[in-house]
Amino acid sequence: MDLPIDVAPDPYILILTGAGLLIALVAWLPLALRRLPLSLPIVCIVLGASIFSLPQMTLVPLPTTYPEITERFSEFVVIIALMGAGLKLDRIFSFRRWGITWRLIALTMPLSIGAITLIAGWWMGLSWTVALLLGAALAPTDPVLAADVQVGPPKSGEEDEVRFGLTSEAGMNDGFAFPFVHLAIALSLAASTGKPWFAEWITYNVLWEIGAGMAAGYFIGRVFGWLTFHVPAKTKLAKTGDGLIALSATFVSYGLTELIHCYGFLAVFVTALTFRHAHRDHDFQLEMHELTEQIERIAMMVLLLLFGGALVSGLLTPLHWIDVGAAVVILLVVRPLTGLIGLMGHKADWTERLTLAFFGIRGVGSVYYLAYGLNHMPDVEGGDRLWAIVGLIILISILMHGITVTPVMRMLDRSHGRDPDANQATPPPGLQGPASFPSDDRNSALR
Repeated sequence: MDLPIDVAPDPYILILTGAGLLIALVAWLPLALRRLPLSLPIVCIVLGASIFSLPQMTLVPLPTTYPEITERFSEFVVIIALMGAGLKLDRIFSFRRWGITWRLIALTMPLSIGAITLIAGWWMGLSWTVALLLGAALAPTDPVLAADVQVGPPKSGEEDEVRFGLTSEAGMNDGFAFPFVHLAIALSLAASTGKPWFAEWITYNVLWEIGAGMAAGYFIGRVFGWLTFHVPAKTKLAKTGDGLIALSATFVSYGLTELIHCYGFLAVFVTALTFRHAHRDHDFQLEMHELTEQIERIAMMVLLLLFGGALVSGLLTPLHWIDVGAAVVILLVVRPLTGLIGLMGHKADWTERLTLAFFGIRGVGSVYYLAYGLNHMPDVEGGDRLWAIVGLIILISILMHGITVTPVMRMLDRSHGRDPDANQATPPPGLQGPASFPSDDRNSALR
């Protein structure tokens, strides 16, 4: 019997095959790249560019073509990453122990926003409202693409000052950058309507949305922590052994806080921290983190495949030469300089401070903030150019930080007497949380 070899493959079968290969890469590539000066995001972008360069591929994944999908998909990836980041932090929350975080949030990030705004307004010639939006979008360290410089899984002991600082910064700064995105939107609306903006911005976008977001995140985290670890033994959610509980907490936290109009990103991270604190030593913490990490990696790879496709579809075409120079300055001057200023006087040694200042990775969070801003600002001119600028900065950041992260972090580990090839590490003194329960007594201690 003759086979219909001239018939085009069923798209459904191609999608299944591609999904299977993608999941295999998610599972295998992190191990294969562990000691190489190469990162998973770099591989994803190359794969995406290759796939979308094929003549059979007719989809053009430009963010300007699909603005709503771009906003929502990047939003989904970020909230999953924020839950994963909060669950893997071993360090107990306190203002003193988290001093490095407050420096990066309260000093480095506002300085970065101001510097990028000045560069975009004076040097690149953008309007000041658009320049502010660009500054707010590019200032936060990304919680998704910064995985290689973040702490390890719960109770792994991979929580030195650099890894903790970058993880906690990535978790917190998404919520604290949002007021500046809303400020750009408010200024844009005021320019066209003449409506007063300052009182509403400071009371609603700053005080209410930050305060209510943190409070709601804490309350939801307490509820999920109690249901998971502290209700009677036969009904506690930890008995299920199902890490999907973490996904449930993510969606509930984000959904409920957005319903009351406060910052869902911030709420998700606070929920994760509170959930983690409910029982820091329980093995179920690791199961929840592993599930969120797997979902995050799959979603991240899909997004970066599309980003690679956007690059070969003309994402960077609207760039001016001045934009290229500005991108280099933002990554090599603005973030390192503001990072060092924010860390002045901190107890970390100079190598740690320099590493913290350098690895301010830009990525999926910047995509979300720019998409959100452009979707809510009226009549923004030059949207294609803005996407090109952000796309270029993300691309340079992924390449620059992805190539340097493995050798730099291994060198940092060795300089502090740690073996980067060790399978397990001991948590630093004072960071383990409550004393560990013997395995035989864990269930009885929770009753």
